Amino acid sequence: MSWRSGSRGVVLTAYHPSGGGGDAPGGRRSGQYTMNHDHSKKTPDGASFDRSGSQDSLDELSMDDYWKELENIHETRGNNHEERVALVVKEPDEGELEEEWLKEAGLSNLFGESSGDSLESVVFLSTLTRTQKAAVEKRVETVTQTMRKRNKQHQIPDVRDIFRLQNDSKGKVCDGSEPSTVRTNENKNETQDGTKGSKFSLGTDEQKSPLEDMPFSDTDINLEISFAEQATNIKDSSVGKMCKGGGGDTLLPNFRLPKDKTGTTKIGDLAPQDMKKVYSLALIELTALYDILGTEFKQQKAVKIKTKDSGLFGVPLSVLLEQDQKKVPGTKIPLIFQKLISQIEEATLETEGLLRIPGVATRIKSLCQELEAKFYEGTFNWENVKQHDAASLLKLFIRELPQPLLTVEYLKAFQDVQSLPMKKQQLQALNLLVLLLPEANRDTLKVLLEFLQRVIDHRDKNKMTLNNVAMVMAPNLFTFHGFGSKTIEQSEFVMAAGTANVMRFMIQYQKLLWTIPKFIVNQVRKQNTESQKKEKKDKAMKKLLKKMAYDREKHEKQEKTPNDADVPQGVIRVQAPHLSKVSMAIQLTEDLKAGDIVARFLSQKSGNVQTLKKEEVFLYEIGGNIGERCLDDETYMKDLYQLNPNAEWVIKPKQS
Repeated sequence: MSWRSGSRGVVLTAYHPSGGGGDAPGGRRSGQYTMNHDHSKKTPDGASFDRSGSQDSLDELSMDDYWKELENIHETRGNNHEERVALVVKEPDEGELEEEWLKEAGLSNLFGESSGDSLESVVFLSTLTRTQKAAVEKRVETVTQTMRKRNKQHQIPDVRDIFRLQNDSKGKVCDGSEPSTVRTNENKNETQDGTKGSKFSLGTDEQKSPLEDMPFSDTDINLEISFAEQATNIKDSSVGKMCKGGGGDTLLPNFRLPKDKTGTTKIGDLAPQDMKKVYSLALIELTALYDILGTEFKQQKAVKIKTKDSGLFGVPLSVLLEQDQKKVPGTKIPLIFQKLISQIEEATLETEGLLRIPGVATRIKSLCQELEAKFYEGTFNWENVKQHDAASLLKLFIRELPQPLLTVEYLKAFQDVQSLPMKKQQLQALNLLVLLLPEANRDTLKVLLEFLQRVIDHRDKNKMTLNNVAMVMAPNLFTFHGFGSKTIEQSEFVMAAGTANVMRFMIQYQKLLWTIPKFIVNQVRKQNTESQKKEKKDKAMKKLLKKMAYDREKHEKQEKTPNDADVPQGVIRVQAPHLSKVSMAIQLTEDLKAGDIVARFLSQKSGNVQTLKKEEVFLYEIGGNIGERCLDDETYMKDLYQLNPNAEWVIKPKQS
């Protein structure tokens, strides 16, 4: 890898190692693979390295697979004489990074020419936690100062006025809950009347109790309280020690999600309009967490470059999916990616060295060219592809993406997860980063991680443990696009060990990573509720709502049957338009779950033939304080009803 710096950015291009002696496979000793611009820099055998944090479970002897994979990658590139277009990562000007961050968070109206419309953000700001507000305030202050330096003509609001406006409106917008006892370091000295700095008061229920009073164990992932708020409350260093130390697959903490009676929300369970809110909240929460832990969070930006608009390898995911959806409507994973995984699995996952042993580089190049020409025509002969060839092609596909699978914007943040002090915090950060990925990247990553876990499940036969697989896959996801000056300056070994450890976390805890934290879902609910309250204060909206209510009442009177006329207290009406039984009144009990309701509907067969199976339909919570949410079978309906009494309940197939 070579780097060259310019006045506006960093340019990444590949270089091909010319060999070199050594006693490890591939001609280099463990820890001596040169990854930065200093080709003379070596990591001598037995050299000490930082074992704190995420590096504590990896030693030099375990890194051979990593260095060997780098050798294989460069050998493959060495046989591909096509010039690769350099990817330029733009270094933002002063304040530009914060401006972009506020836009991404949906808060662009807090600065610039639209700053006079900051009332639009009152509802959003009213749902933020104390640490989230501090993160927003910090960025608004930076942008404000930068704009004043640039002598902008439009009015620049004082950041304190923005948050004071939000706090002054809390009696009208918020639910009046007591402010949190949690305070960030930045505002811990402010007075009760808010005379120093901005007064951050919350209306979120989860902030009422101190973290230490919550009944969570050290290995429980608390999704009810903001991760950044949890970080400010950690006082006992023994909590962190418990989650550190040790190597090997079995010594990773056995993190788990405690049961939530209102149901666990997974990515894909919410409606698009609510997922947009989740994205903004996840970005602010991740930034707040990194701020609290003293880790710099910077979104990178790639300068637009010309990319292929057709083909298989080196094609942007969005373009690839667009052409694939013409072949298979609705597909969310590139067809070539799916086929390569199925080709590997069709042989057997018990093959020793699977993913580690590469195919012959010249053969891989030939297969790649043939696939480009014949894949979509359906004339490619897959019998010619050996299992190790398919594995090499799969890794090649990931590396050849014009921008990394983990995205230019967040790759460095993924890398920096290794620097967070506790493994639980590393997992929390990864959870938020997964929420921030574009849908195509996230879906493809999910399929990859699920496949890697299936490989690991056969470790007794294929000798590919979690560590082995992480070592092999980390260079393919992280190394080529290793942005950021910190990565260049770090010792090669620490970078390798850190990214491999992040890879381990993503594989080991993938089920947790695709969960939307409850505190974020609650913030979405609160935003929806407060938006509805605000809308009702508008006279025009009141008239419209009145007319809608009248029309709906008239329609319901026409449609009601004797059984539907009056729904007693503690009873919900569930609709199932796709099933034989299209409507049913359900009595809520303490132990009634969503899965029980679905099963009850499926057991009711009338004249129509039942065509849908249990695993194909789900109960949905629609309206009230949520747009739409697919419920897991373990959701306790009475608890959820109390959380959202105005919701409608519908059983239907899940949208793929």
